[in-house]
Amino acid sequence: MPTHLITSELAPDQAWFKSSYSDPGQNCIEAAHLTPTGIAVRDSKNPAGPALILPATAWAPFLSHLREPGSRDW
Repeated sequence: MPTHLITSELAPDQAWFKSSYSDPGQNCIEAAHLTPTGIAVRDSKNPAGPALILPATAWAPFLSHLREPGSRDW
């Protein structure tokens, strides 16, 4: 896979989703299932910007880390 793709090349707009915990006025991320082996993550305020591509095996640990107290204090 090329290293630089715009998000519309990764997945169609309707494939991206936000957490049900997201607040429209807050910083949010969106994710899209690319294949059975990958997940893309992008900034909801910049949907045409860059995306982070995670292997599917990293998705659960990524979410677990975000749920840890203090993990988002930046």
